[in-house]
Amino acid sequence: MDLSGQAGYWELLNTSESGEVFSQRARSASDAAVLRRKGHLKEQDRLIDFMRRMHETHTCEEVMLKMERWIAEHRQDPRRSRLRRLIPGIGAFFTPLKLVEAFREYDAFFALSRRKYIPPNFAELRHVVNIAQVHASADTLKLITFDADGTLYADGAHMEQDNQMIAHIINLMRSNVQVAIVTAAGYPGEPDKFEKRVQGLLEAFRKLKLPAEVTNRFHIMGGECNYLLRVRPTDKRLEFVPDAEWKTATMKSWREEDIVALLDEGEAMLQEGAKRLNLAVNIIRKNRAVGIVPTQPTIYEVLEDIALTIQTQLVAKVPFCAFNGGNDVFVDVGNKLLGLEALMKYLQVTPPEVLHVGDRFTDSGNDVATRDICSVLWVANPEETGFFIKMLLKDIRKSRWQPYIE
Repeated sequence: MDLSGQAGYWELLNTSESGEVFSQRARSASDAAVLRRKGHLKEQDRLIDFMRRMHETHTCEEVMLKMERWIAEHRQDPRRSRLRRLIPGIGAFFTPLKLVEAFREYDAFFALSRRKYIPPNFAELRHVVNIAQVHASADTLKLITFDADGTLYADGAHMEQDNQMIAHIINLMRSNVQVAIVTAAGYPGEPDKFEKRVQGLLEAFRKLKLPAEVTNRFHIMGGECNYLLRVRPTDKRLEFVPDAEWKTATMKSWREEDIVALLDEGEAMLQEGAKRLNLAVNIIRKNRAVGIVPTQPTIYEVLEDIALTIQTQLVAKVPFCAFNGGNDVFVDVGNKLLGLEALMKYLQVTPPEVLHVGDRFTDSGNDVATRDICSVLWVANPEETGFFIKMLLKDIRKSRWQPYIE
């Protein structure tokens, strides 16, 4: 993407939007604040932390030049790369990342390189990495997945008809990209409860009279990896995909008694952690998950400690994830990595063709596992999601010559 100077970035931030189906959104200078609002982001990441420390001895562009070169080297030989030695535990990179170009694009607008004393902060480096990932994924993207709460809409909310992401999701689907929501929410045998979470999107499908060819490209993976739903072509309602059609051999091998034992032990540890930290909670038990919700004000670090304690101490015969949801702590059967693995096999796509967008990539977040199977975008709030998906759509249009319809 050729964006030279501030004018190009303003053009990106203020893409013309119009249409009768979706309400028009304000186009003003306030749009530029999207990348400045970090929300309730918890900033933990080995790669970005290392890049921040590099600024003590390097200029911004020198950091990006070295990291771009080291990532390319790591992609060729992950076990013996310089990056592996510098950042133990660094994962895979499924696409090259042109960090220098991404930095120059970002710098032309935010002037990071012209600061005299203050280096880029965590969020600014995250934005640069995101921009590089968007540009890298656009040409080959076949599946994009989204976390729900905090990514597509605010925590505890739903996708209403005025959600800016509705138009973006539909345009992705019209561009022949599969779209899926991968969420911890799980409602076995109750597709109507999943529908309530995305009611505005399904209503748009009906209002636009989208053909089955398009709506077949939308799925929801619920309960991390336990339920897969698709859109019925006749009435644009959700229905469960039969387990036999999509579950992996690993998932099919899980025994019910082992799942119950996991949830029993998880519940006991959640209660013990809450008691240890003097936290009054309500217990929520589901078929494939158990969690606690505080009944009194608390702080993030309390929930973080409970989640990390369970991650390190719980031993089970089936895979699980214990995560801090920001307002609760849950132990779920399986994780999003397994959900994405099954979805990718079902849709017949490969890791370099997949991009996951989420807001919880810290050690206690339930998006972090997806890094082992595909490229990711780390966002802080739904507004950031909209910004980067708008950028992605512009790249896709440029590479595939498709008009943006809203």
